[in-house]
Amino acid sequence: MKKQLTIFFLFVSFLSFAQSEREWKKSALTFTPEILLGKTMEANGGFPETKLQKQLLFNIGRYHTNNPQEWAQRLKGPKTGLTIGVTDFGSLDSLGLGITAMPFIEFQAFGSHRWKVLSGLGASYFTKKYDEISNPRNQAVTTDVTWAFRTYLYYQFLSTKNIDWRAGLGYSHHSNGHTHLLNQGYNSFLVSVSADIKNPLKRAEIVSDGTIPQYKRTVYDYYAIRGGLGQNVFALAFNDRKNVYTIAGEYGRVYNNTFKVGLGFYYRFYQHYYDYIKRNESLVQDEREFDYFKENPWSNATNFGVSLHGEVFLNHVGIDLQVGYNFHKPAYKMEWRINEGWDNTPKDIPDYWMLGELDSSYKKKNRISTRLGIKYYLIGMENAPKNNIYLGANLNSNLGQADFTELSIGYVHRFKKRDR
Repeated sequence: MKKQLTIFFLFVSFLSFAQSEREWKKSALTFTPEILLGKTMEANGGFPETKLQKQLLFNIGRYHTNNPQEWAQRLKGPKTGLTIGVTDFGSLDSLGLGITAMPFIEFQAFGSHRWKVLSGLGASYFTKKYDEISNPRNQAVTTDVTWAFRTYLYYQFLSTKNIDWRAGLGYSHHSNGHTHLLNQGYNSFLVSVSADIKNPLKRAEIVSDGTIPQYKRTVYDYYAIRGGLGQNVFALAFNDRKNVYTIAGEYGRVYNNTFKVGLGFYYRFYQHYYDYIKRNESLVQDEREFDYFKENPWSNATNFGVSLHGEVFLNHVGIDLQVGYNFHKPAYKMEWRINEGWDNTPKDIPDYWMLGELDSSYKKKNRISTRLGIKYYLIGMENAPKNNIYLGANLNSNLGQADFTELSIGYVHRFKKRDR
């Protein structure tokens, strides 16, 4: 699943560039080398001692100031592209290097061209990971490939004819999306210096030639359905990946062919929950806390709820965010009890074992789900197609704590478009 995610992000980035080059001849690529320094936060007790974290990134992007497509004009000419880079987390022996590929989007902030906000979501490959014998203190990364996310604020402090010099401050995160435990992840805070290098031969062509359309404000309703195949693990004693199956739908509105807001529902089936119950594992055995789960294993292994969904369209690409409320997720209580108590809970749990308390943190995470990801639409949303199909990659969480990693396919139907 993680390798497929890496391929998906590179596929989206490549097609995004190809689409722009075909439809917008006047744009010029920019190259932005970036040096970052900061601190890798401790992920677990006994975490290896680290020195200064160092990153070297190369951002290849394109400003959309003169892009005639509606999304580019509605978003005030953002910059999109691909970040490729390497990170030394401050302990090569234990933490190794991280090699990252990440699509990104950059917006103006505070109404000023000097301030920019960048957000990116992609994948990273690690040269070192947890090993109970050779590398037991690094419990942050236990897989070769993880999700990678970063968000940064930049200030342009000096501008020359061909280079904009910028200082930045931000947050970076790496984790495997709950596809293998341990999964503490890397969290880092860094400062950066970057040089946004323009192509001097095409600098003059960035100025508008008057061909950018004046767009009317529009709105249309839509409905969408999707199916998803995710993967996660259950606990250290059940650390093999199993599937999470999702069916979801929503109804909502799209404004100006760029912003989407919808209300929906989702239904999920967790294979790990079902197998734990059907195999009569420790906590569902007779006279144990969850023995009643055996009365209806299928129902207790499912999850359903309602969602509020937001999305920003960049023609073929969609940046996807969802917040949901779970009405039914009974087996999460069992998962919490196993994973939030004493460390290294065994498969056969003794009666005396300290299990996780069902505190306020549990109650919030049991009810609130979140979903972040990226989509690629077969037909560009700039054209407001009546019927469309997309592929998506998402990280699903319980209020920010990773739940499962998912690939999905969806269908969207547009109703009559109208002016506002």
